[in-house]
Amino acid sequence: MQLNQLNRSLTLVPVVLFGFSFMALATVFSTYGIAAELSHGMVSGSYLLALFVMLFTAYSYGQMAKVVPSAGSAYTYTQMAISPHVGFMVGWAVLMDYLFIPMVNYLLFGIFFSSAFPAIPSYVWVLGMLLLVTFVNIRGIRLATMANALITIFSLAFILIFIGFSAKEILGGAGTGTLFNFEPFYNPDESFSYIVAGAALLCFSFLGFDSATAFAEETVNPKKTIPRAVLIITLVGGAIFMSVSYFAHNAWPDYTTFTDPDSASHEIITFVGGKALASLFLAVYAVTVFGSAMSSQASASRVLFAMGRDGQLPKFFGKLHSKYKTPINNILLISTISLLSLVLSLTLVASFINFGAFIAFISVNIAVIAHYFVKKKERSAKGVILYLVLPGIGAALDLWLLVNLDIHSKVLGSIWFALGFVYLIFLTKGFKQRPPELHLSFENDSPDKTA
Repeated sequence: MQLNQLNRSLTLVPVVLFGFSFMALATVFSTYGIAAELSHGMVSGSYLLALFVMLFTAYSYGQMAKVVPSAGSAYTYTQMAISPHVGFMVGWAVLMDYLFIPMVNYLLFGIFFSSAFPAIPSYVWVLGMLLLVTFVNIRGIRLATMANALITIFSLAFILIFIGFSAKEILGGAGTGTLFNFEPFYNPDESFSYIVAGAALLCFSFLGFDSATAFAEETVNPKKTIPRAVLIITLVGGAIFMSVSYFAHNAWPDYTTFTDPDSASHEIITFVGGKALASLFLAVYAVTVFGSAMSSQASASRVLFAMGRDGQLPKFFGKLHSKYKTPINNILLISTISLLSLVLSLTLVASFINFGAFIAFISVNIAVIAHYFVKKKERSAKGVILYLVLPGIGAALDLWLLVNLDIHSKVLGSIWFALGFVYLIFLTKGFKQRPPELHLSFENDSPDKTA
């Protein structure tokens, strides 16, 4: 066992809370208006399709977590199951998500609160949130776990309150006037392609189930805990997203009448609950943004830690804090990079995220096939279904949604990917040598011992 390892202290509930916090359950509100336009009102249908796609990929993450109980997530899985070269490129793609998701959260926090309190400049809110997130992550997993529990409870409470107010208005004759309506899922007068377009966007909402795997080295019994956590995060998150969008549609069925799609949820919330509920939403959104920024920064720091410890990045990235056993160099670096949120636009930053996610998702599905079906020769009827058909469907569906991303995502993502390829050429001296890799067997003899 390597000496430079993270401490194992997390059980199922804290890992799930990290996933929910990264996922930011209240993100369903921030994306609702844009998703409604893209899907022509069929937001719940788009979420259902996105959930269907994500379940295949969540299954593959769970299968790889059983045999690779190590920090690094998709990077580690593909490095060991396919090749260190592919692993490096996947790690590079994953960093695109993890480095830019905190920026999105800081930007949104600044936008919402500078709008609510115009006397205070946006940069004050951004810097304040950034410093708080950095402090919590440096202090360690235990403090972050407590914060995640409060954030998740607060978010779920608001979602239930919103659904209750919406149901009251709908039953009182507002919106569609009925709680039983299939149109949020599918409108026969609209093309199915609109649901697909919405799903390609809304897969962004599910980013978080995969982040749980980055904490494998800090989890007790990761071979069982991580797969369970991944499945719970995906299913519960999908159910919440579909429920909120279902009631939002029935309360305000005509998406073309929103004053501004970016703030459509605020209009709906004010409509069903008045200014008091709208003020509560602002408080919930602040807490949610904090949780997502904290979890995404923590996940990114651990992917960098795994790559630094393996030698695929300089040793600077593989260092832990002497007291808190957290990857402090990476946390501070990510915070420094996140300062770009003071000058970059939300559209530009958001364009990076889904591209890297789908690259990682496709690669993890392929990793399952490479490890179980090819290397382990699991080729019985059951093996063919579990280790070829299911991950194969997952990879195909992820590729389908990758192709359906907007042009900005694909162009900017390709540029980032190309930069990583150039660095890989430098790292391997023109592919004359293998990149450094993690020397950890798949069947770890004692993965659950405390470091």
